[in-house]
Amino acid sequence: MNNYEAMLVFSVANGEESVQALVEKFTSLIAAHGTVESVDDWSVRDLAYEIDFQKKGHYYLYNFSSNHEFPAELDRIIKITDGVLNSLIIRK
Repeated sequence: MNNYEAMLVFSVANGEESVQALVEKFTSLIAAHGTVESVDDWSVRDLAYEIDFQKKGHYYLYNFSSNHEFPAELDRIIKITDGVLNSLIIRK
């Protein structure tokens, strides 16, 4: 089991309910394939540059541990999910 950190930026255009639904989706996905250590809400912040014509995003930081194959699958799922503006997954 390796320790990982994932930063996800969610779109605020669809409202707070859609952000919470995405947070729950990714929390349960990570928990199914590893251990969720923490989920930190960094609130709505200005983006450094516009992404999909949006100037603000809701930031969440996930700390988790899983096997070495899961982060690639998580990244694939993040990229095909509507409502995610940007993401970064690193191994600690």
